[in-house]
Amino acid sequence: MILQARWLRLCLELGLDGQLQWNIIYQSYCTPGRAYHNLNHIGDCLSELDRHAALAADRGALEFAIWYHDVVYDPQAADNEERSAEMANSFLAAAPIAQAVSLMILATKHGSPPEAGDPQLMCDIDLSILGRSRETYASYARAIRAEYSWVPNKDYSAGRTQMLRRFLARETIFATLPFRGLYEEPARANISWELAALAAQGSE
Repeated sequence: MILQARWLRLCLELGLDGQLQWNIIYQSYCTPGRAYHNLNHIGDCLSELDRHAALAADRGALEFAIWYHDVVYDPQAADNEERSAEMANSFLAAAPIAQAVSLMILATKHGSPPEAGDPQLMCDIDLSILGRSRETYASYARAIRAEYSWVPNKDYSAGRTQMLRRFLARETIFATLPFRGLYEEPARANISWELAALAAQGSE
């Protein structure tokens, strides 16, 4: 498995034995019900990191943050990022990058624009799905809905609408210039498209 080899190589660079932790990570991301927040998402984020590696101040720390940022994911919980950061910190406790990794994971709560530096890049990588093709975005939106299948349509539409409007209200969705140039305009168009669809559903 390519992702497993990449994980083990990353751990080896820090002198860590990553095999047992790989089993935990793999099982976490393969939990039933993860229609979007799964290993495909991690692989996509890693591809974005590879594409924009020159922007990273500490590529290794950023890569660990990508691996861990959704390792705990419960749609009914509000502390997924905190618990994910705790898992990362536990594994990386003896490594000097542990705190930086935790801060990047916490930044992916996306409650406010992230601090400058690698947290900004981490958030841009995580949000890059918003600026993809309409087909890819629509598939992402369906997957998120599937993860919240237990929520009634009216409530889901209201909550999702509130979250999407917060992104549109930002001066920019993406913090770094390369991501802004690639994804800002299509992200705003995609979000507006989904908002219209949610509004139509809410009126039914």
